[in-house]
Amino acid sequence: MITVRRLFVFLSLAACEVTEPNFGAEFQTADRGACRLADSDPEVDVTYADVLAQVIVPGCSCHLSLGGFGVTVGGLLLTDYDRVLGGGRHGPEAVVPFDPCGSYVVQKTGTSPPFGARMPLNGRALKPAVRQLLIDWIAEGAKE
Repeated sequence: MITVRRLFVFLSLAACEVTEPNFGAEFQTADRGACRLADSDPEVDVTYADVLAQVIVPGCSCHLSLGGFGVTVGGLLLTDYDRVLGGGRHGPEAVVPFDPCGSYVVQKTGTSPPFGARMPLNGRALKPAVRQLLIDWIAEGAKE
């Protein structure tokens, strides 16, 4: 009985189209004023490998594999550099090189995301230093 119930829930959710508004550049978040466009430490270069190891793998488990909830619902796979830059279902703005405040991954990890829930979903917020690493990487151009 539980299997039938799970199958029903899964099929019901799979049939739903997840649509959320596309927020353009005119959209302002509460975090945008606090977001640092400048690199917090210009002496240290941050690469995608750094962000993958210190931010994505420990804090973004739903976006680690093709079967993950964040990939299935949001279309955003964070373990592939090209797909990170290509974005997800909400558009290519997941990571906007040189513009952390315009990047959804920064907005969604802040206190007031412009759409949906704060990430990590149902988890603890990223520690400020971890989130700053993400911001620094994007501010430096989101280099591989």
